[in-house]
Amino acid sequence: MAATNLGRKPEPATSAYRAPGAIVPGATEPAQSGPEHVEAPVRYDAILLAGFGGPEGQDDVIPFLRNVTRGRGIPDERLEEVAVHYRHFGGVSPINEHNRELKAALEAELARRGVDLPVIWGNRNWAPYMNDAVQEAGDRGFTNLIAVATSAYSSYSSCRQYREDFADALEDTGLSGVVRIDKVRQFFDHPGFVQPFVEGVRDALASLSAEHAGLNPTTDVEVLFATHSIPTTDAAKSGPVERGFGEGGAYAAQHLAVAQVVMREAGADGVPWQLVYQSRSGPPTQPWLEPDVNDAIAELPAAGRKAVVIVPLGFVSDHMEVMWDLDEEAIATAAEHGLAAVRVPTPGVHPAYVAGLVDLVLERVDGMPADERPHATDLGPWYDVCRPGCCENVRLGFKPALAGIAP
Repeated sequence: MAATNLGRKPEPATSAYRAPGAIVPGATEPAQSGPEHVEAPVRYDAILLAGFGGPEGQDDVIPFLRNVTRGRGIPDERLEEVAVHYRHFGGVSPINEHNRELKAALEAELARRGVDLPVIWGNRNWAPYMNDAVQEAGDRGFTNLIAVATSAYSSYSSCRQYREDFADALEDTGLSGVVRIDKVRQFFDHPGFVQPFVEGVRDALASLSAEHAGLNPTTDVEVLFATHSIPTTDAAKSGPVERGFGEGGAYAAQHLAVAQVVMREAGADGVPWQLVYQSRSGPPTQPWLEPDVNDAIAELPAAGRKAVVIVPLGFVSDHMEVMWDLDEEAIATAAEHGLAAVRVPTPGVHPAYVAGLVDLVLERVDGMPADERPHATDLGPWYDVCRPGCCENVRLGFKPALAGIAP
């Protein structure tokens, strides 16, 4: 069966192929039985770099947003309210260019280490789509892929939905049972991801102290770790439910754990900080994780703060949510309340981050034992194979997904 949907977002898969006796769909043999950590070497043919995707011109904006919101029945008039953020930047999201840069950086790091693994890039919501990437892999004779999603944390949108994308792409291309896709563990606490934020917080506090005489970081500055808000029902289902992370699930727990590490490693133990959320998009009647970053900023003067450091902890690069919601709206809110503000850089193509992603791939190539894998918090190292029922979308239920124990 040849792919008929290339160049467009594929339809949701109706099923996901499982090898005889396997409990993990579409997996390589060492992962098929569902171990928490795959400690047997796997010979991969290529790396699948999985991105969110974004428009690259004004004409792309509404079609892109239709892809993002597919199945939710949102009319174009409502989408245009969000489109204004993209139109402010000429209809171009920075995310595709950042993924091109990341792909090139990964290829350079792999070459530097003498690792012969091509990198194929596919997106969820814009070209090149995930089915384009999987078809390319099939055409090149690659049957074992190791996926690196550009998202570090556990939740439906940041993990399981990528796993659904893989199932969608395999069914669309007719390569189910031919191409197998594993996925590296969620890397929220891998030192390569954490280090850029440590440097960013350290530099931000130093710059504020240098520019504002007499500023005392332990009383005058607050660090806000910002991440994308999600519905509280989805947050509660993030990660393995049996681990009992509480109301915010693994999603909130992971962010809080990493923020603690960043503050400690940045030498900022005494500086006040909190986890805040941004980019809420649901109806007002639906509870989402709070507080909103702008609400948190508005309350800082009453606590005696004179400056704020904004850390985009939930993002790997300068997505539209960083450029608009933080660089435009949050910085404006800080100015309205008389606060000096600094936004910390995202990892982007920081050498530690790029090297860390290659390390994550090589963990699976080499079958590295779990007790040898680097992790900066007590929550890690996270699972190679997602546990059953992990990161359920309560509204949509379970759809076919790879790289985890069914459902």
